[in-house]
Amino acid sequence: MDKVYDPQKSEKEIYSFWEKKKIYNFNPENRGVVFAIDTPPPTISGKMHIGHAFSYSQQDFIARYHRMTGKNVFYPFGTDDNGLPTEKLVEKENNVKIFEIERNDFVRLCQKTLKKISPDFIADWKRIGMSCDFNLYYSTISKEVQKLSQFYFIELYNRDRIYRKETPTLWCPQCQTAIAQAELEDREVESFFYYIKFKLEEGGEIIISTTRPELLSSCVAIFINPNDKRYKKLIGKFAIVPIFGQKVKIYPDKRVNPQKGSGIVMCCTFGDVTDIEWYFDFKLPLLVSIEKNGTMNEKAKQYKGLKIKEARLKIIEDLEKKKLVIKKIPIKHTVNTHERCGTEIEILNTAQWFIKYLDLKKDFLAIGKKMRWFPLHMRKRYENWVKGLKWDWCISRQRYFGIPIPVWYCKKCGTPILANKKDLPVDPLNQKPKKSCLCGSKEFIGEKDVLDTWATSSLTPQIAASLIKNKKLKKKLFPMALRPQAHDIINFWLFYTVVRSKIHFNNIPWKDIMISGFVLDSKGEKMSKSKGNVVSPQEIIKIYGADVLRHWSAKGGLGEDLRWNEEELKASKRTIIKLWNASRFCSLHIKKFKPKNIPKKLEDEDKWILTLLQETIKKYCGYFEKYEFKKAREEIDYFFWKNFCDNYLEIVKTRIYDKNYPQQSKNSAKFTLYYCLFSIIKLYAPFIPFITEKIYLEIFSKKEKEESLHNLRLPKISKDLIFQKEKNNFNLVIEIISAIRKYKSENQLSLKSEIKKIIIQSENKEINKYCNLLSSLMNIKAIEIKLKSHKKLDKFKGPKIKILK
Repeated sequence: MDKVYDPQKSEKEIYSFWEKKKIYNFNPENRGVVFAIDTPPPTISGKMHIGHAFSYSQQDFIARYHRMTGKNVFYPFGTDDNGLPTEKLVEKENNVKIFEIERNDFVRLCQKTLKKISPDFIADWKRIGMSCDFNLYYSTISKEVQKLSQFYFIELYNRDRIYRKETPTLWCPQCQTAIAQAELEDREVESFFYYIKFKLEEGGEIIISTTRPELLSSCVAIFINPNDKRYKKLIGKFAIVPIFGQKVKIYPDKRVNPQKGSGIVMCCTFGDVTDIEWYFDFKLPLLVSIEKNGTMNEKAKQYKGLKIKEARLKIIEDLEKKKLVIKKIPIKHTVNTHERCGTEIEILNTAQWFIKYLDLKKDFLAIGKKMRWFPLHMRKRYENWVKGLKWDWCISRQRYFGIPIPVWYCKKCGTPILANKKDLPVDPLNQKPKKSCLCGSKEFIGEKDVLDTWATSSLTPQIAASLIKNKKLKKKLFPMALRPQAHDIINFWLFYTVVRSKIHFNNIPWKDIMISGFVLDSKGEKMSKSKGNVVSPQEIIKIYGADVLRHWSAKGGLGEDLRWNEEELKASKRTIIKLWNASRFCSLHIKKFKPKNIPKKLEDEDKWILTLLQETIKKYCGYFEKYEFKKAREEIDYFFWKNFCDNYLEIVKTRIYDKNYPQQSKNSAKFTLYYCLFSIIKLYAPFIPFITEKIYLEIFSKKEKEESLHNLRLPKISKDLIFQKEKNNFNLVIEIISAIRKYKSENQLSLKSEIKKIIIQSENKEINKYCNLLSSLMNIKAIEIKLKSHKKLDKFKGPKIKILK
């Protein structure tokens, strides 16, 4: 073995070896229990970021663990490469604006850009050691996925679960598309509460408080709380909207908060969700004064063409000139923004496609309880989201690069015509239906809108299963065993997949859900390019290697955000170096050794470390079964560093090198070294797959006759290697050794310095037989044992050690 481990060289070699030998290819003929993972398809938005490396490493720990328990792991890889994120990337990469070029030209540009950047993007996932079967690959914009997504659209339409309606819709003026409730992001902004005079028709005036004076042109009613004694007399009267002049009626409604502002509220179509409720409940007129691009229209009169915030400032300026602004109070309040671009959301009346699901909220809550959540408290987020649903799912988007909605409209009567399932996938803008309308017309208008990317990503279990042709095997894949994902998309990907599974299959989509956290900067803030606090995983791998990054990623438990700390990365690097050096030492003594059976005679220190290893295996597997990989890593780290390296290797060196020890004793040591190191690299394999594979190939592969460490099973607990009595006895020896090491360190003595005498008080009679070992190991001239009954020892448990200079 090389004296120094080179991760950059070795990791490239090892991954090439895995690909050549097809180590992680899914085998349909394998009769093992199928463990299917609904792998998150990352959005192609440039390079992998540190959050990706963190959460994808964690899901890979689970995949590798289950593969090494004998399960047939179905672990495909996909990319989410349609919709708004890809369009934004293509605009940036090619310095274009989507609405400034022809639709077909932009779609071709998207396809060309994806073809260019996808290989390098996918390579980032390979570099961190993902054990996916990359031959089982899907793209959410591929023809195969388009066909499947359109198929399920038609299915829902035929079940009356999809409808098209012109209705108040959440709208992003920046992206110029409708969005779903799940795409809202609350953001605190600074603004003003304006107190504005409205004249009453019969004389007098009232004060309206609002944060959105630019919507005065859309004001259609005024509301007060019927229990507000100040304003009861105003009910049924009319007010005149300043500047714009429309006459609006004053209504009572308990949704008005008398303590907020002046206690009198204007209803505009539409300022917020309450405005929509009033619009429907009171059958109010529709008065829209904002265009889809976020500018004011002709209803705003002299303010036409101004952007929303420009109009707000200009209207307030004009109101102040007329002395109609009583006061303005600076405030911070929460507004709904589009999570993709951060733009404040408007509510516009548009025609959109929706999936009807508000009637199924109780079913979604019941499904949530049928699946196992890791950590459990994340289920609460899901439940809170379901309980707070107010809108059906808007699935249409006014964009270009997405899966076409497979619908045409009859030019004569407007009837929607759906594509035939056998003709899928279709593009209604470039194809025509093969049948006439019921009215006899053969002229059609193709649907311009495309499906929201989540409307396709919510079908990832079905998309992944479609990669398998064997029908019997397909049935074993659903419900899938596991959905791994980050907590920020519980409302998106997780919830929407539950929706589709319920509506289409009346089943849960997965048995288990594991939720990962975020990587924060050292101050606990979210990383972003604008803040300049982003850490590049590619650069980390160049310096430290992928194994170090993976080992560090295991420090964060499920659902836990982890602060970036390079010192912790360096600690992980020390583990990699330590493992290589320990393996080099062992290889010198076990290179030509392969144990056939457990030796008839094992020394007590061998029995001690072997027993501890069995305990470690039990805890390790127990933690992994509960997705507590953080604790599993801590177990193997402690065993490897503390018990194996710090203690056992130091103890066993004397036996190995000293010619006076009998061969039987040396063989006992070699067996223990072989068994322990082989078990250690197996237990480390899910976390640090590159170096463990390298060690396996260097030391064990020829003897074990298996191509890859990752094809082997994790070590099982052996009752024949549990020696409880010897372990308890030898724990006293370790305690004595630790005390002497501490003494020498505190007194600035080398570990080889001679100790004149130690006095040990203990109730354990077995301690006598370890005196020679202790003397040799710690250079002790004399050892005195004072056996005491437990009652005579003070309350401190364990040996009492007195060290004499």
